[in-house]
Amino acid sequence: MCRSIRTLRPPATPDVTDEDIRAAALQYVRKVSGFRAPAAHNRAVFEQAVGAVAAATQELLDGLRVRGAATPPAPARGAGQGRGK
Repeated sequence: MCRSIRTLRPPATPDVTDEDIRAAALQYVRKVSGFRAPAAHNRAVFEQAVGAVAAATQELLDGLRVRGAATPPAPARGAGQGRGK
């Protein structure tokens, strides 16, 4: 496991930024590839992997439900919506 990757889910980390997610993705890709910085001929695929891992991480964090955490209120219904209209 990458020791420098920290837990990003609440309540361990209440305010996760895009930078936090990208940093974790970068550390993961570095660990898996074995490269701290890729050579020029690998740079595009390295950056693509970082982006894909960051997107997957964001999707995971968005979908996690933490026990005991307050659920966000349902969006208010607009006028004319619902009730058979």
